[in-house]
Amino acid sequence: MTAAVAASALASVLALAACGEKDAARKADAPQPAAAATMAPGAAAPVLQITSETKQFRDWSATCGNDGTCWAFGFAPEFAAGWVRIEMAPGPDAQPRILFGYWPDGDAKASSQIALTIDGRAFPASLSDAGDAEAPVGEIRTDARPVVDALAQGKVMIIRGASTQEVSLHGAAAALLWIDEKQGRLDTPTALMRRGDKPASTVPVAPQPPVVAAAPAVDQTGFGDQNQTVPAALRSRAEVGNCLKESAMPAVSDMVMSARLDARTELWAVPCGAGAYNVTHNWYLTGPGGRDPRPAALIGTAGPGADPNSPDNATVNGEYDPETRTLSAFAKGRGIGDCGSAQTWTWTGQRFVLTRESTLGECAGVPADLWPVAWRTR
Repeated sequence: MTAAVAASALASVLALAACGEKDAARKADAPQPAAAATMAPGAAAPVLQITSETKQFRDWSATCGNDGTCWAFGFAPEFAAGWVRIEMAPGPDAQPRILFGYWPDGDAKASSQIALTIDGRAFPASLSDAGDAEAPVGEIRTDARPVVDALAQGKVMIIRGASTQEVSLHGAAAALLWIDEKQGRLDTPTALMRRGDKPASTVPVAPQPPVVAAAPAVDQTGFGDQNQTVPAALRSRAEVGNCLKESAMPAVSDMVMSARLDARTELWAVPCGAGAYNVTHNWYLTGPGGRDPRPAALIGTAGPGADPNSPDNATVNGEYDPETRTLSAFAKGRGIGDCGSAQTWTWTGQRFVLTRESTLGECAGVPADLWPVAWRTR
């Protein structure tokens, strides 16, 4: 895949997958920022005031989530498979955690060792369980700050294992400085970049993410993802008919999904087109037997790639889990799933509420479990 093709595919997927607010009238349903800074009971430090945000700094990007955790990512150039991730939790006691990974050359054998080299200085690391033999992940488990200092000031960083991969350092210092600012740790000993003598106790503590309670589980007899037929009332909607026409291939048109949410509410997913590794569904809430259908609002954080023309009830690679009462989506930027976006919504008995969202726009071999989490709840 060329860089241009991959970039085009990723842009299309993120635009299709995002479920952000479409206009000001709908913003009341969207996830809200963490609570404003206030003095925590019995503590000198305020509670961190933060909103989910991602910024680009040349070859690095940085994301902070609604719980105050921030990540800085550096990538190999031109869609090569190499990356480094610096994670920093909020609060005065947080320490940076460094993970990095790459794909060895096709002829290279798996290595039991992995290390970072910055301007010729080696930083040994341990293999992390987050990777595997084909795509190893290294972790700096002790005293990561010398590595942070070296890469912030360095010129060349190389991941060494069965083969080598260079990762750009252009923008690293700016990304780390932005995290210091977002987390309120500038000029304190806890800062990643701009350290000073300001007491660590002044660094804001982490905000509490919102609490979301799932509705009770209910019997699913007769529902599921096999041998389901779109109910007549739902099929009569014009947009549903158009979706079914776009999904005329049996391999796609048969992908109708359903679930019972409670005694009065059913959930139906109508296939609405497919690509090489992405299948789109539109989701509807109905009464018993599919009566009185209405679109299920699946609101995201309107992050990078949000498409105002994409309906709120659309998902890419979506599925519903009746055991956890969660609806999830995973839009792949390319077939191996190392970039794109992923969301989870929980059914509360009244509506679906966003409980987790992660997005990564660079296709560089980062496992989806290691993407930055823009939004999470308890």
